[in-house]
Amino acid sequence: MKRENIPQIEWQFSERAQQLKSSIIREILKVTQRPEVISFAGGLPSPNTFPAERMRAGFDKILSTSGTTALQYGPTDGYPPLREFIANSLSKNGATILPEQVLMVSGSQQGLDLIGKVLLDEGSKAIVETPSYLGALQAFSVYQPKFESVAMDEHGLRPADVAAKGKDARLLYCLPNFQNPTGLTLSEDRRAELVDVCAALRIPLLEDDPYGALCYRGEPLPTMLSMNPDGVIYMGSFSKVLTPGVRLGYVVAPVPLARKLEQAKQAADLHTAQLTQMVVHEVIKDGFLSEHIPTIRTFYSGQCDIMLDALRKFFPAGVTWTKPDGGVFIWVRFPKHIDTMALSNEALAQNVAFVPGAPFYADNPETNTLRLSFVTVSRERIYEGIEKLGKLIASKL
Repeated sequence: MKRENIPQIEWQFSERAQQLKSSIIREILKVTQRPEVISFAGGLPSPNTFPAERMRAGFDKILSTSGTTALQYGPTDGYPPLREFIANSLSKNGATILPEQVLMVSGSQQGLDLIGKVLLDEGSKAIVETPSYLGALQAFSVYQPKFESVAMDEHGLRPADVAAKGKDARLLYCLPNFQNPTGLTLSEDRRAELVDVCAALRIPLLEDDPYGALCYRGEPLPTMLSMNPDGVIYMGSFSKVLTPGVRLGYVVAPVPLARKLEQAKQAADLHTAQLTQMVVHEVIKDGFLSEHIPTIRTFYSGQCDIMLDALRKFFPAGVTWTKPDGGVFIWVRFPKHIDTMALSNEALAQNVAFVPGAPFYADNPETNTLRLSFVTVSRERIYEGIEKLGKLIASKL
């Protein structure tokens, strides 16, 4: 029975909690659940690429043959056969990655949080691209670093800017492949140069690579991990190449750092779900990804071509955009007087959603930018949504 006249608690949040802010992307996605909304907002993989039957068969196999193990607590660092599979797949270009360097995490977002917890203190310098992945900025911000932004151009992050600003930095965060939010790719020459710059300055280089396998042409560029396994922290995920529903990512780090990250994970959640790790290993162990990923590439490439064609047809002169070679994003830049935050509200009123660009900046946001994602929208709705946006933008010029 509920007690009456009990004083209400006045919640006293920690200083860390008071800094927390909602992701604008997550807030927009609440609105885009309405079927009439054409959403270019979320960076969600297309459900058309989810191997549901293959996953069902994997769950059936694991639960029928190894159910008691799969449903039990597991080791903090992860399911050993899956860690060995990941280590072997990353041992390329002369680099050898050991299973003990691999830590399984509950989605790569947890990896970002653990890395921030282990490497950053209040006031620590953290170098980030500008713009950068919003989820990383959120994860690191909890630990109150001082962000130092470095510029990008059509070839990606500029290593010379890192050399100029990198002294005493605790880490450099970089998305080299089809970057979120811009879709840009760090050239191979710059990868080598960036590895050398970070090694000279003794900066841990965090290579976040959720989209690397999703190139539209040719083969993926070599990882920076393969260029310097002792100085690069690599993050990967099964969200974009299999399904995000399993919430399964991994961090590859030099052994001393991997063990410290493991200790931080013990305090966070003990371990990532043993069941999903075992199922994913069952699904991919015999080469399924080498069959499956090319179908994703083909589908996403077609979707990207459709949106680029729609942009050419419907966006007015004076607007520019990136032309990605892979991944799921296009970055759009408008004349400086256009505020895409205000534009977002007007677009939503016409049932079109995108993500304004400002939240992707650690500092000095460029409010005349936005991010478009093209993989979850049908051909017809891409043309319809971009035409609506084009008319709205034209009215502002």
